[in-house]
Amino acid sequence: ELMTGYTMLRNGGVGNGGQPWVLRWSSRIRLTWLSFTLFVILVFFPLIAHYYLTTIDDADDAGKRIFGPRTGNELCEVKHVQDLCRIRESVSEELLQLEAKRQELNSEIAKLNLKIEACKKSIENAKQDLLQLKNVISQTEHSYKELMAQNQPKLSLPIRLLPDKDDATFPLPKSNRNCRLHNCFDYSRCPLTSGFPVYVYNSDDYPFGSSLDPLIKQAFEATVRTNVYVTENANIACVYIILVGEMQEPVMPKPTELEQQLHSLPYWRTDGHNHLIINLSRKSETQNFIYNISTGRAMIAQSTFYDAQYRPGFDIVVSPLVHAMSEPNFLEIPPQVPVKRKYLFSFQGEKIESLRSSLQEVRSFEEEIEGNAPADYDDRIITTLKAVQDSKLDFVLVEFTCKNQPKESLPTEWALCGERDDRLELLKLSTFALIITPGDTHLVISAGCTMRLFEALEVGAIPVVLGEQVQLPYNDVIRWNEAALIIPKPRITEVHFLLRSISDNDLLAMRRQGRFLWETYFSTSDNVFSTVLAIIRTRIQIPAAPIREEPAVEIPHRSGKAAGTDPNMADNGDLDLGPVETEPPYASPKYLRNFTLTAMDIYRNWNSAPGPFHLFPYTPFDPVLPSEAKFLGSGTGFRPIGGGAGGSGKEFQAALGGNVPREQFTVVMLTYEREEVLMNSLERLNGLPYLNKVVVVWNSPKLPSEDLLWPDIGVPIMVVRTEKNSLNNRFLPWDEIDTEAILSIDDDAHLRHDEIMFGFRVWREARDRIVGFPGRYHAWDIPHQSWLYNSNYSCELSMVLTGAAFFHKYYAYLYSYVMPQAIRDMVDEYINCEDIAMNFLVSHLTRKPPIKVTSRWTFRCPGCPQALSHDDSHFHERHKCINFFVKVYGYMPLLYTQFRVDSVLFKTRLPHDKTKCFKFI
Repeated sequence: ELMTGYTMLRNGGVGNGGQPWVLRWSSRIRLTWLSFTLFVILVFFPLIAHYYLTTIDDADDAGKRIFGPRTGNELCEVKHVQDLCRIRESVSEELLQLEAKRQELNSEIAKLNLKIEACKKSIENAKQDLLQLKNVISQTEHSYKELMAQNQPKLSLPIRLLPDKDDATFPLPKSNRNCRLHNCFDYSRCPLTSGFPVYVYNSDDYPFGSSLDPLIKQAFEATVRTNVYVTENANIACVYIILVGEMQEPVMPKPTELEQQLHSLPYWRTDGHNHLIINLSRKSETQNFIYNISTGRAMIAQSTFYDAQYRPGFDIVVSPLVHAMSEPNFLEIPPQVPVKRKYLFSFQGEKIESLRSSLQEVRSFEEEIEGNAPADYDDRIITTLKAVQDSKLDFVLVEFTCKNQPKESLPTEWALCGERDDRLELLKLSTFALIITPGDTHLVISAGCTMRLFEALEVGAIPVVLGEQVQLPYNDVIRWNEAALIIPKPRITEVHFLLRSISDNDLLAMRRQGRFLWETYFSTSDNVFSTVLAIIRTRIQIPAAPIREEPAVEIPHRSGKAAGTDPNMADNGDLDLGPVETEPPYASPKYLRNFTLTAMDIYRNWNSAPGPFHLFPYTPFDPVLPSEAKFLGSGTGFRPIGGGAGGSGKEFQAALGGNVPREQFTVVMLTYEREEVLMNSLERLNGLPYLNKVVVVWNSPKLPSEDLLWPDIGVPIMVVRTEKNSLNNRFLPWDEIDTEAILSIDDDAHLRHDEIMFGFRVWREARDRIVGFPGRYHAWDIPHQSWLYNSNYSCELSMVLTGAAFFHKYYAYLYSYVMPQAIRDMVDEYINCEDIAMNFLVSHLTRKPPIKVTSRWTFRCPGCPQALSHDDSHFHERHKCINFFVKVYGYMPLLYTQFRVDSVLFKTRLPHDKTKCFKFI
């Protein structure tokens, strides 16, 4: 039946006759409705749901929210959700614990890495310490072997034996004219270790004191008060000094009265031994009143002597005291160049035969002298000199008659003409100055001749002395042939030829030496008195007193800050710079030749021997420097047996070697209120080999901060307080400097250790010169006819700035105590030019240029405050300084050089077992 019905429907009817269209229509309606219903559900329901989902949760009442998120508690109300929450919390806690363990393990790993690095560093330090100990042991062995080889124990000074108050008398010589040191001087009062004490009588305590020239007496007393040898204890004195002249004519005592007063001196002791009678002359008028006085065994120092009176090696010819109470003005002294002046030579004088003085009364002594008087060459001299003047081959000026009244003079002596200023103006135009000695050959020297000599040396006219019998001032200790021409009178016809044949170089050398003699021995009362004492001290072979050192007033400071290591400073490749000393700082050997020098090297010390002692150093009144031995080249160092220890390769790097294989240097650093910059500079010195000490010259009146912690660099740091802010403090010879080598360095200068060590090695090969890094030069400004300071890069230089340079401590003494005060005053005025002044001084003394090492010209200092050298006026001031210094010295002492020292293997990486030496180019 079902199959039948189904078949009927397919056939379009129901039953037998059905209605097929009704079925088709109802079937279509159902399909359409079903499709529409599905369409409405699929389209409109998502839209409605989306609307409710986006809007219904905005209701204010949280309880009406249908589709919003529920809280955790609500979710956890379901059991399985609660389990999931617990699992999440457990997992989170375990993750936190694992992260903490991971961080702890990372921290432990970092600590272990630090320990590993520390161990590596300790191993390296231990190796370095071992190497240092080996070096110290080696040096100690060398020192021990040297001492054993010398077998010369150190001697201490003997106990001084004071002389008795009443000296035992010893026999007088047959005549006072025969007095010499061996028979008229009591050596028992002057032991070698006595220090040469000198007692000076007060002239006002005696009647003749009122007759003395007030200026000379005042100048003499001022000099005595500052002299290091003068003592107030007459019982221990070696020499006793009394001033008796120059006396004023109206109140001059009679010779017998003066003799009686001298013999009544409290320490005259019957014969006046160990006494020195000084008769100074301020004018050309001579007062040789001592000629008629019995002076016994007393020495005499004056400007006029007859041969019957003068005792060579015992009496002293002194220069006139022209500048009694005033210092010479260097700006008024003419320059030493040009070499040749307007006149080849000049002479002004008048011979007054009719002049009679008190000396004529004693000519009876001269009449007893056997032999005929020598011929008088004065007429021949006049004729020859006039002929030279008339020939007009050269410009010469000779005048044998004074335009005005001539000065008083001795018989047969050429009197001076005109006033002193007029004579100086003529000598400034003269290359040579003729000095005609008196016609009386028994007059070995006169005040007029010494006055002419003084004036010629003062203005740079080379003295030409006619008369070889003359005894020039201090002639037994000064080589006058280096500064003057001494010609016998019979050679007057050859004088013109001789003067024209002298080369310009020789003329300049003689003029320069004459300037030195005048400045050192003639110019001031202090120089004259000190020279007289030095002559006596040198004759009896007593060493000079040590020169004073500048006492260092230390500023207390705290140390202990560990010094860091600047990678730029430590970047030396595999170049081993040498050991850092583990023993206490080693000072340079002190001067040990005081006694032998006094006996052996008189002329070398007094007469400008070649080398660094050419001018200023070792004037006779200069005390002995405490560290001079090696500077003289005596080799008093620790020289290992068998030669140096510097070899090649590793041996060269580990030791200085050379003739003085054991030596250190001192860093002197000038600073002014730049604490941070200073601390950084000090830290860069950490680990620097052969460093003895650092002396920080604190140039500010404001003390360092109390909480400032100074770095510990392994060597002492001495902070020195200065009396005033002065750049001259850089070169003071501080008593804390125990080494000969000084590295002067600015607080903002950046130098690597290898550069410093290279400079130190070079300085050891040229100890008398400045060895440094930044080079400068001077140039002549043709339009303005003056000197200029130039800092441009150049292949030629004449100065090395002392902001980074090595020099010998010897020059610190000379700069501070011997160099003209006018130069130091200008440095203080401009707060500039101290480095130029030091270069002038060293070049003036050595006649050598400085030495520049490496190619450094400037120093970078990141973050440093602006230096004084950046000011616009800096270079203008340095131009003025150079020209002023030239006026003071009288010439330009700086010398040009194209020589620079570099190491071919500078920072070259080579194995230690290979040859590695510094090669100089």
